[in-house]
Amino acid sequence: MAEPSTIARPYAEAAFRLADAQGKLAEWSAALANLAAVAADPRVRAAIGNPEISSAKVAGLFIAVLAGKLSGEAENFVRVLAENGRLDVLPEIRAQYEALKNDREGTVEAEVWTAFEMDPAQVADLVARLEKSTGRKVKARVSIDKALIGGVKIVIGDKVIDGSARAQLAALETALKA
Repeated sequence: MAEPSTIARPYAEAAFRLADAQGKLAEWSAALANLAAVAADPRVRAAIGNPEISSAKVAGLFIAVLAGKLSGEAENFVRVLAENGRLDVLPEIRAQYEALKNDREGTVEAEVWTAFEMDPAQVADLVARLEKSTGRKVKARVSIDKALIGGVKIVIGDKVIDGSARAQLAALETALKA
């Protein structure tokens, strides 16, 4: 069986090309976020995997749940995914679409974990520093992780910057054992 990322790629690229051609990158981003959220619901996952429910009914379920939130093109996209048995990869389609969108917009997403709450000025300063080092606009999602003890841990793509007290203590422990 193919990997979900392999299955999702052509659908994400098709949605991106359509959205880009129409100048509706943000609208498609919102639609895919809503669709991925619906696809993640356990009850919907059960319906997707139920062979007794037709693909048309499953597509109708998605469209009904998101009534008024999907464009005609997005509804057709759902129908195509349902007909091809690909509704279960909607979260991966969304992730790949967002990567394409961010690349087009010169943006990168950063996951930031901090031991303590950061005020808006601290977040803005951190984002400015990250933008300077990456040369791209940074969208940061900040979360609190008390296990870090102090400092921050940042993940941008496949790059990890771990300036947490926990990581420094672990490095010190390793050095002392050597």
